Amino acid sequence: MAKKILVVDDDELVLIALEALLSPSGYEVTTVNNGDDALGKLNKKKFDLMILDILMPGMNGFELCEKIRSLDEYKAVPIIMLTAKSGSDDKKRGMELGANLFLPKPIAPQHLIDLIKKFLE
Repeated sequence: MAKKILVVDDDELVLIALEALLSPSGYEVTTVNNGDDALGKLNKKKFDLMILDILMPGMNGFELCEKIRSLDEYKAVPIIMLTAKSGSDDKKRGMELGANLFLPKPIAPQHLIDLIKKFLE
């Protein structure tokens, strides 16, 4: 059974790139471009890992992370924040809100795959 990954980013090119990167590794990738759509997907399908951007219109990644962590079925699901907003205060806030990992963009593709494999094995 393929592990399910939800990717949330307002940049369409990032969504396309991450799906193209992760799908050949055997992951079932769902992409959405905002926090509200992400929350809607969480009600329909159980994800094994989530990758969130921070800077998005409407609900930002911090708010989304906090909402995800408030859901019982997602308290322990790994959340990776992958963002251009990578200052130490941002990292600290992301980790306090429940992110498991805070990564700056851009990231080496193989490094991201390796990190995801560690979380999902």
